[in-house]
Amino acid sequence: MMERRRMDAALLGLFLVHLATALEVPLDLPQPPTITHQSPKNYIIDPRENIIIHCEAKGKPHPSFSWTRNGTHFDIDEDPNVTMKPNSGTLVVDISRAKAEHYEFVYQCTARNKHGTAVSNNIVVQQSRSPLWSKERVDPIVISEGRSLVLRCRPPAGLPPPIIFWMDNYFQRLPQSARVSQSLNGDLYFSNVLQEDSRNDYICYARFPYTQTIQQKQPIVVKVLNQEPADERKPNFLIPSGPSSSKTVLRGQVLEMECIAEGLPTPEISWAKVSGELPTKRTSFLHYDKTLRIVDVSESDAGEYRCTARNPLGSVHQTIRVTVKAAPYWISGAPRNLVLAPGESSVLTCRASGTPKPSVSWAMNGIPIENSPKDLSRKVEDDTIIFTDVQAGSSAVYQCNVSNDYGYLLSNAFVNVLSEPPRVLTQNNKVYQVIKNRQASIDCASFGSPIPKITWFKDSRSSTLDGDPYVLHDNGTLEIHTAQAHNSGKYTCVARNSLGIYENHIYLEVKEPTRILKQPEYKVVQLGRSAVFECKVKHDPSLIPTMTWLKDDGELPDDERLIVDSDSLTIVDVSESDAGVYTCIMNTTLDHDSASAELTVVERPDPPTDLELTDQKKRSVQLTWIPGDEHNSPIQKFLIQYEDFLHHRGHWHNLTEVPGTRTTAHLKLSPYIHYTFRVLALNAVDFSRPSFPSRMVKTEPAAPDENPTGVQGFGTEHDNLVISWKPLSGLQANGPGLHYKVMWRQKVVDSDWTTVTVANNSKFVVSGTPTFVPYELKVQAVNDHGAGPEPAVAHGYSGEDLPVAAPDNVQAVLLNSTLAEVHWDPVPAKLIRGHLKGYKVYYWKEHSLHKHNPHLVKSQILTFSGNHTRRMLPDLHPFSLYLFNVRVYNGKGEGPPSPNHQIVTPEGVPSAPSSLRVSNPNLDSLTLEWSPPHERNGHITGYTLRYQPVNDSNELGPVEELALPANETSLTLLNLKYSTRYKFYLNAITVRGAGPPISEEAVTVMDEALISQHGADVGAAVASRQVDIATQGWFIGLMCAIALLILILLIICFIQRNKGGKYPVKEKEDAHTDPEFQPMKDDDCTFGEYSDNEDHKPLKGSRTPSNGTVKRDDSDDSLVDYGEGGDGQFNEDGSFIGQYSGKSASRETAGGHESSEAPSPINTMNSLNSFV
Repeated sequence: MMERRRMDAALLGLFLVHLATALEVPLDLPQPPTITHQSPKNYIIDPRENIIIHCEAKGKPHPSFSWTRNGTHFDIDEDPNVTMKPNSGTLVVDISRAKAEHYEFVYQCTARNKHGTAVSNNIVVQQSRSPLWSKERVDPIVISEGRSLVLRCRPPAGLPPPIIFWMDNYFQRLPQSARVSQSLNGDLYFSNVLQEDSRNDYICYARFPYTQTIQQKQPIVVKVLNQEPADERKPNFLIPSGPSSSKTVLRGQVLEMECIAEGLPTPEISWAKVSGELPTKRTSFLHYDKTLRIVDVSESDAGEYRCTARNPLGSVHQTIRVTVKAAPYWISGAPRNLVLAPGESSVLTCRASGTPKPSVSWAMNGIPIENSPKDLSRKVEDDTIIFTDVQAGSSAVYQCNVSNDYGYLLSNAFVNVLSEPPRVLTQNNKVYQVIKNRQASIDCASFGSPIPKITWFKDSRSSTLDGDPYVLHDNGTLEIHTAQAHNSGKYTCVARNSLGIYENHIYLEVKEPTRILKQPEYKVVQLGRSAVFECKVKHDPSLIPTMTWLKDDGELPDDERLIVDSDSLTIVDVSESDAGVYTCIMNTTLDHDSASAELTVVERPDPPTDLELTDQKKRSVQLTWIPGDEHNSPIQKFLIQYEDFLHHRGHWHNLTEVPGTRTTAHLKLSPYIHYTFRVLALNAVDFSRPSFPSRMVKTEPAAPDENPTGVQGFGTEHDNLVISWKPLSGLQANGPGLHYKVMWRQKVVDSDWTTVTVANNSKFVVSGTPTFVPYELKVQAVNDHGAGPEPAVAHGYSGEDLPVAAPDNVQAVLLNSTLAEVHWDPVPAKLIRGHLKGYKVYYWKEHSLHKHNPHLVKSQILTFSGNHTRRMLPDLHPFSLYLFNVRVYNGKGEGPPSPNHQIVTPEGVPSAPSSLRVSNPNLDSLTLEWSPPHERNGHITGYTLRYQPVNDSNELGPVEELALPANETSLTLLNLKYSTRYKFYLNAITVRGAGPPISEEAVTVMDEALISQHGADVGAAVASRQVDIATQGWFIGLMCAIALLILILLIICFIQRNKGGKYPVKEKEDAHTDPEFQPMKDDDCTFGEYSDNEDHKPLKGSRTPSNGTVKRDDSDDSLVDYGEGGDGQFNEDGSFIGQYSGKSASRETAGGHESSEAPSPINTMNSLNSFV
């Protein structure tokens, strides 16, 4: 027993392997037949067309076909109306010579070759039927209002059943509601009838889908009597009848249950499942909740369902018991073909379920298996056939039939016994392309018997691809869950079994994804303008992109206003029809990306319409209107304007505004106006055009409601009073004959009002008034219908005159040398003779107290508004005499000045010296010269000089300070460091302290060469910064030795000339063997080792003085005077031809072409080499 179980487990494992790896057998290999296409089991045909019964199969060799009809052989050759298509089992019945009903039978197709036989399902052929409605007399229906009613349809039975609907004579569907609805069988139910249900064209139609014909029932006449009001009643079910009912439905079909109730008021229907919850995703409610529909029914939907009908008078319940049956259905799919090698074992399983439980029967090659030849390698156990150690030649087709009371399943599965080496069916060198970060699947479809084992390699084939990130499926497919760029490359698929090996090469390319970088954005565009949607995309450069634009998920309109570019869509001259959602889609062969944006087209609103005036009263009226189209931009407000036909015809004035959510306004009216109104709407774009004017509203005249505003009194002369006001508008006049009653009186005197009448003017001048006297004023509006309300009292003054007095007790207090405070007593108000505006202080500098400063009188004025009695005088000059006076001023002008007073400012600190310059810079001294300050601000008591050295890094050294007397304007500083830069600061001092400094920089000098002009003129020179070697002992000794040597050489030369003529210098130069001796260069007349360029370089440690002057040094003077400074002339062969010359000869040539540099002693030595 245990051995049996182990064998069954092993066979089950083999079956699962064969099941998981089942593949199509290539058609070039032997194989039993397989049915590939057949007509449905219940085959309804159109009787007007030829009957085609399909039966297609494949196999090797190609199968032959035969048919049975009602279980017996159907000889096709004997029926001239029936033909079989070539290389096919499909039957074609020509009904032009026969009737379709003569071929309503049960057909079955058989396909066979030498390896087996396959059979089709039983195909029941029936023609569709659309019978006519039976003739019947339909009597009119008379019913009382409020009663329930059922209109029966009873359509003729058709195949398939017809679709029922109710319409009237005009082919318009009759309206349905919770009160009136159609049942599942087509009847029309009224929960209660109303008077409006009366009509004579209730017509039931039946549409037969196969023949596309519609049958019509005789019209039904319904007349509803409007008698006594019907009594209200609680609900009662019309469908289904009784307290409970039952329903049977098959698994996988649609369950429909209905509850229709009558009652008054109309009942509402609700549903619930008694034994559980309704399956939300598969449940829907139709016909105003009267029908419960559940799709794809399963066994879990069995149970009790309750529908409840409810109205205010009560409720009623109905229980429906649902039983779910099931025709046979596959549990794990139909049996699959088996391909086995000789000696292999496997199982063929036909596992199905159903309610009730179905029975399973087997057949082999169309013959019940119990009647088939015995085969020891085959064993049948209920729904499984076990194959053990199969042998060549045992190929066959097995039929599994599973059936119960509600249907059957018939499946063919062959067992093909083959010995075949492996082959890979996937195309060799196939290129797969996949987008980065997506799943990549590389196929390696193979075939072989035994089933080949698949292995994968990449590039170098160093190791098999197994494990993360690779997944190898049983069908040979290699999966990469998340493809990356490094996964690109060449892959090799190897299939091997015991009979051979086969390999295939496949290429994978991982591409960059397509992404929209800049998505189109929501646009709100005004009508007539342009809209641009941008859609910038990034994609793999090896993929060819295609940009597509959609509008509202459909194609773009064919309109030249829509311009599609590579990365944008432009819509010019936008119209309202352009509004919608625009989507850009970037497609490549591998992927796509999309983005959408909405275009809203806005325009200023249409003008309001249908202006209507209601509820008119003496001083008000109600205005209503209908808003125009707002064009996708909400109306923000309405502006109401009016035109006064009586006073300002053709001119529209703004009256009021109301929010955009209102369409009515209560308008206040003024008397004596002939109004017409219009309304404008405003949205975010602009105001609409004005509406058409309303009808005219006339108001009666009346006395003014208000008086003029802005009443004021003032004088233009010292003896008058001008009374002015803002006149009333025509809207405020309230009637004809508008004029003004002007009244005035002095405020301080108990006097009567003086009154005048003024028309067509807005001011009145009262003459002969006292100067600057307060007045009380009133202006009242009057027309032909009376006077306005009592006017308010305004105040004013008569004209002003110049002040007659100056401020008294004027004083000045010095706060410092530049600031003084001035005091005075205020001028009495009666002497000001006007509105006090303020005070003015006139002041000027009479002269400076210093003898060097000029006498200058320049008046200045400080104006102080308001009633002040002290103010500051800023910016005074120290050590000066000022004069000032004070004056009061009003609106007319200034009064007389006060007597002049003096201000003497004390001394202050001086300004900086006006100049500072440096002269006569020497080795350790220089001279400073300066000028006194421009602004001394007192007596100069002295100067302070500070100075400090500055190094090359601009760092300051220690400060030296000197106090100098006031009468000094120059100073020579001694004992300074040579060749050093100094910074100088100089400031002047008074008794009040030191003023700001003036600064300057200068450099002391060391050596200097002075190049003189012809005669005794001293030319310009450049300062030398060479190290002072002339004072060194070794240098003085060297110079003496050189001078002695020169003297000896001159004596020798002189003797040689006296003996034998010219000295052969050239020959001695050619014969010279001293390696230090170098020939003279022809281009610049210099010796090779010592060039002129070296002569221009300063010696180490030298610095050029900043003032650019050069002074003559004694050590240089000795060489220059002897003429050894570079003046020597040479002939063409390099011999020296210059003669000894004195000091004067040297200076004659120094003026124009000589360098300003000091002559180098090394150059002097080079010159002497030519004499050696």
